[in-house]
Amino acid sequence: MSLADATGPARGAYASLDALIALRFPAAHLSLSRRTRALASLTGPNKANFRGRGIDFEEVRSYQPGDDIRTIDWRVTARTGNAHTRVFREERERPVLVVVDQRQRLFFGSQCCFKSVLAAHLASLLAWSALGNGDRIGGVVFNETGHQEVRPRRNRKTVLALLSQIVEFNARLPAHTENTETRGLAAMLEALRHIARPGTSLYLISDFHDAADPAVREHLFRLAQHTEITAIACSDPLETTLPPPGRYAVTDGTRRAELVTRDSTLRDRYAALAAQRAAALHTELQRLGIPLLQASTDHSPFLLLQRYFGEPRQ
Repeated sequence: MSLADATGPARGAYASLDALIALRFPAAHLSLSRRTRALASLTGPNKANFRGRGIDFEEVRSYQPGDDIRTIDWRVTARTGNAHTRVFREERERPVLVVVDQRQRLFFGSQCCFKSVLAAHLASLLAWSALGNGDRIGGVVFNETGHQEVRPRRNRKTVLALLSQIVEFNARLPAHTENTETRGLAAMLEALRHIARPGTSLYLISDFHDAADPAVREHLFRLAQHTEITAIACSDPLETTLPPPGRYAVTDGTRRAELVTRDSTLRDRYAALAAQRAAALHTELQRLGIPLLQASTDHSPFLLLQRYFGEPRQ
């Protein structure tokens, strides 16, 4: 896939493994380690929520004038009688986990692709970019009935395993879960708290339709204390604005219905409710210091990520 091809939106109702693999070429122009000002501006005033392992302990040595007194190792100082300080080095790499929502709600699209396909393309770009940056890359793919984890490793085989899981979950849509106990975003985040290690960079890709659940906020708060989270919300234009006045045939894959949009009051109320939900999600994540990227099925996922993750790698 050429860079020019990547500037267009994703296509189709189902994700293709070949298409996800081809995204490794445009992903070479992304750098997840360079979080731009545009991304930093989305975190709001609570940027200090993250409590990851930005530095690693290296050694203890004698205290020297000018050393930060906060790094003094008081145990060694007390034992030896001489002041000693701890020396740290920057953590050279941190594991990257891409969490991909493939639930029934994402099996929807009105123009170029379904939200589930958009989520798959975003995950692929992030995974290839992380691998190219020398990070250990892994992920979690989930739906209403379960999830599949791919543990972080620094090799191409791991990325391919993650992409294969995404395609497999995507191919199961539409999911028929009427008679099955379903799991929401809160259950996935609870599981993620046991999977993600301190210092992990987490990329949550979902439509966040059930993010108003108080349990979701609690799990995000706990995760944000020891991981660096970036949320990417997948949406479709039809979810924010009803089509022009008329009668439309719609389907969820199993049932058909008629949508009538002639009432201007209905269209205005629909748009207002959508804007209200989007604003509530943005405000809640900002309180937690989590940047929120807005992805749409009619826009390029590559251009979205390029905007927030710096200049191309040379």
